[in-house]
Amino acid sequence: MPTVEVTDLKDGDFLLDVREDDEWQAGHAEGALHIPLSEFVARYGELTEAAPQDARVHVICRSGGRSAQVTTYLVQQGIDAVNVDGGMQVWEAKGRPVITDDGRPGFVL
Repeated sequence: MPTVEVTDLKDGDFLLDVREDDEWQAGHAEGALHIPLSEFVARYGELTEAAPQDARVHVICRSGGRSAQVTTYLVQQGIDAVNVDGGMQVWEAKGRPVITDDGRPGFVL
């Protein structure tokens, strides 16, 4: 499965967060699209509408397990998708900003 390190992500890379609502509300990466794994198949169209044409989709969850499932599914659909290794735990550990919906500092649940 294709993976990428958090440190390899650049500003403007398209990020899909598949964590559940309570995790998202505690804190997330600014600009990420949120579609929980539990709703992903039903809301798949939101991803195809939001993702820039021909852009890579970087899939993230808390530690990398759920995002790996979604990445596998997306690759099977012919989408250029990669799993963010270590997920939001590594994102936060590397000092990347974690915010709440209102822009305040957040945390990884």
